[in-house]
Amino acid sequence: MMPAKVMVIGAGVIGLSVALAAQARGFSVTVIDKEGPAAGASAGNAGAFAFTDILPLASPGIMKKAPKWLLDPLGPLSVRPAYALQIVPWMYRFWKACSPQVVDAAIRSQTALMDLSKAELEPFLAASGTSGMLQKNGNLQVYESAAELAASQPGWAVRAAHGIAFQHLDASEMAEIQPGLSERFRFGTFTPGWYSIADPELYTLALARRFRENGGDLQIAQVAALDPVAGGVNVRMVGGEIRHADQVVVAAGAFSHLIARSLGERIPLETERGYNTTLPEGAFDLRTQITFGGHGFVVTRVSAGIRVGGAVELGGLKLPPNYKRADAMLRKAQRFLPGLKAADGVKWFGFRPSLPDSLPAIGRARATDQVIYAFGHGHLGLTQSAGTARLVVDLLLGRKPAINLTPFSPHRF
Repeated sequence: MMPAKVMVIGAGVIGLSVALAAQARGFSVTVIDKEGPAAGASAGNAGAFAFTDILPLASPGIMKKAPKWLLDPLGPLSVRPAYALQIVPWMYRFWKACSPQVVDAAIRSQTALMDLSKAELEPFLAASGTSGMLQKNGNLQVYESAAELAASQPGWAVRAAHGIAFQHLDASEMAEIQPGLSERFRFGTFTPGWYSIADPELYTLALARRFRENGGDLQIAQVAALDPVAGGVNVRMVGGEIRHADQVVVAAGAFSHLIARSLGERIPLETERGYNTTLPEGAFDLRTQITFGGHGFVVTRVSAGIRVGGAVELGGLKLPPNYKRADAMLRKAQRFLPGLKAADGVKWFGFRPSLPDSLPAIGRARATDQVIYAFGHGHLGLTQSAGTARLVVDLLLGRKPAINLTPFSPHRF
């Protein structure tokens, strides 16, 4: 009997993790991507397995900060003026997702996915030959005042209730973990359970290489539409070619909802446009990832050097990048880390696929059980990649998923 044919659309960290996990269960897998592996957010992210990051972006706290932030075009959260009208429906859903009841439910669901992803990660790394890329250096969240630290306490109380370890620190204790911080940061919180990957792009390319070594077929092509047929799905390419698969997994990141539309689905996926600058090795003696939460960016170590990036710009897929946002974060990083050498940085811009309630879409299409969605992870694609792969393979095999997928239903909106 021939192995079932699975086509995965998307060669980012989610798509390739799914492809490798499906391969391991005996499926014949083809991966299709319009640019190739690690071409999008999987290349330029901060490299964190942020298992402690269980609080959704949509929250009452963010709504209190949003008006001030939105007035700053280079701030932590901004909407491009040319995109303001288009994003109103998404923002309305985002506002609804900020209610305490919805947030509490989202935290429970996010925690379940985080726990699964953490449990699946190291076995997945071992199976893919990438264990040597894992780093366990923690994360340091820093605060400029006692009031800012106090304002963070409800979030830490939620994490404590879910068993997440952390330690609040004063300036001298922070200096033991991370020397070189500006004196303006008087307090911090260290989470030792925060992992990272040496380089997210090299990691994703390593997954692609292992997938090919295992006999997988990875092709550069652009999908135009999906057509359910008896016995599977016809996949129409841009240019007219039609390919057939028994099952299809849509893991195309910020472009996934465009493919879903060919099945009559209207999934409110938006893009958190991200920016960063990667400085050469030796730019700073960084010993742990640092989160400047009040300013919406992080500084993290990757194999190429030091990466400064983050923030959220809501502006869709078509507007040109505004690299002034990367410059603004780098200028702040120089003030916050006085020893930082900011010369010779390489800028990056990419799309993070985001749904209004900060949970991904993982589940079957409404039009056919033979199409499975796996997208919308926002800032947490790398973090949740191994857990998402496990869940998608559960669906491909027709077995009960490892966690309840109802909160992640693509049709919940």
